[in-house]
Amino acid sequence: MPNYRRAWQRGGTYFFTVNLLERHGNDLLIRHIDALRAAVRTTRQSHPFIIHGWVVLPDHLHCVIELPPDDDDFALRWRLIKLLFSRSIPKTEWRNPARQRRGERGVWQRCYWEHLIRDEEDFAAHMDYVHINPLKHGLVERVVDWPHSTFHRCVQAGIYPEDWAGGLEQLTGLND
Repeated sequence: MPNYRRAWQRGGTYFFTVNLLERHGNDLLIRHIDALRAAVRTTRQSHPFIIHGWVVLPDHLHCVIELPPDDDDFALRWRLIKLLFSRSIPKTEWRNPARQRRGERGVWQRCYWEHLIRDEEDFAAHMDYVHINPLKHGLVERVVDWPHSTFHRCVQAGIYPEDWAGGLEQLTGLND
């Protein structure tokens, strides 16, 4: 297994991308959105973190979260969220022999993408990336139309206007 280099910073603010194991045509995360919300809520009760931005798409999610000042253990939080979610949904996924031997579910990719936010400009860029993702993937014609996003909370707080990012014509050059 590769030795991934992680940026561990107490009280750090991080951007994450977390994917389902089987992405193509899989709508598991939005089909079981309440189970995912419960897993995040339960994890936050035992291991707090602040959610600045979060979007759940059918097969992956992006978020910007901040850890407490004395804590850098985001890996534990993701392990708990994945575990709690996986335990709460029916066992219908295909599992390869290795996962079967280990007693693992075939729900999540083992790894995730993490990025330590460096400054306010980096924070703003990643918040924008989180919120524009449903539009970028063609799931909606306007960012405000996607229900599984903190974009609505950010609009209410005056961070974004409701018509932020326009429509599909604004998306040239964005990558996943």
